[in-house]
Amino acid sequence: MKTFSKTPAEGEDFRIISCPVCGSGEFRNKWEIEGASFVSCLDCGLIIQNPQPVRDALAARYDAEYFTYEIENEESFFTLMMLGLKDAGFFENIVPTLPEERRILDVGCATGRLLRHFKQSGWETAGAELCRESVEYGNRVYGVNIKAAPMEEAGFTDAGFSVIHASHLIEHVDDPAAFTNEVTRLLMPGGVFICVTPSTDGMQAKLFGSSWRSAILDHVTLFNKRTLSRLLGNSGLKVETVKTWGGLAVGISPAWLKKPVDKLAKKWNFGDVVLMVARKPR
Repeated sequence: MKTFSKTPAEGEDFRIISCPVCGSGEFRNKWEIEGASFVSCLDCGLIIQNPQPVRDALAARYDAEYFTYEIENEESFFTLMMLGLKDAGFFENIVPTLPEERRILDVGCATGRLLRHFKQSGWETAGAELCRESVEYGNRVYGVNIKAAPMEEAGFTDAGFSVIHASHLIEHVDDPAAFTNEVTRLLMPGGVFICVTPSTDGMQAKLFGSSWRSAILDHVTLFNKRTLSRLLGNSGLKVETVKTWGGLAVGISPAWLKKPVDKLAKKWNFGDVVLMVARKPR
């Protein structure tokens, strides 16, 4: 089963783009999915939609229906994010190396459930989220300071955060190079960016191709470990940790097979999802 995705509105505007990782304009056709063309960069291998919906068209998809999906899955998504942070050694190994100011920005924070956890742990919190219903809910119920805008347009100050977190967000972003440049601007020297995204290196992507659960219309850029690392490096960030997980999705294999394959995916880094921790130099 594919990840939740909105049906695009009729008459959406599109644009042709160059590869946001290497700048190449040369691509080969990869997949045709519900009328969208996914192509692979001939230079670096990044997979993108091209032509791609413009920013305003993408933003319009994150509406009340999307809020319902987020609120229904809020606790399970929070659990998965906490497991990812634990896998990265965030609390034990990364937090002690951060600047003294404990300030976190969660980009694409949905209802702000993760920010609530950090707020309760004594951190200053901020979020950036396009879904206005989610923003209203997070600020009213959790009081975590979410801006209803893309991170690049939210007015955050230079070097304002010791941690920036983006889980299953960068694949939705129309200009990931501008996005990671902004991450670098907003991080304090010595601060870290934690990025989680589907991985085209994973076994599921290779097995299922255009039927892969993350090959959906809302995902305009699909990374692997190499292309994501290169993008972060282009923005002056140094990758310190790479983890993957998810060997087989729920429902496509019996439980007796899923468990050992998931363990091997994590151990050998061929999981469906990749997490990277990248640091801004001091």
